[in-house]
Amino acid sequence: MGCVSSTPADGEPAGASGGSPAFDPVGREKPTKQWSKPKWKSQEHMTSSEIKKKREEFWDTQPHYGGDRVIWDALKAAIEAEHETSKLIIESAGIIVAVPDMTVCYDERGAKYELPKYVLSDPVNLVKDD
Repeated sequence: MGCVSSTPADGEPAGASGGSPAFDPVGREKPTKQWSKPKWKSQEHMTSSEIKKKREEFWDTQPHYGGDRVIWDALKAAIEAEHETSKLIIESAGIIVAVPDMTVCYDERGAKYELPKYVLSDPVNLVKDD
């Protein structure tokens, strides 16, 4: 599939263009307005300081994941903000949240932003620092 007048390949739904699923009306991922920080359990016991270090490493290296630096900065600000403020940041930056736990987002151009759960919230089995 490529041209306007081309037909879908066998097994490909009509309207699928291989682009971002968030923008594909037939795609599997659809934007959601109802999202929240995920509740998850770490396979290894982690302390608050270990989680903080992992988050710092992620945000320090996030430009290497692709996408727009402005969107990464908006995602970080939204994650660190209260829920209502977070919603405003996401809307004003044009971020499309594709899954309810916020681990997959897109910008308006279709670039995908994948966020690990440890960046979004603390694990339920977080160990307190001594």
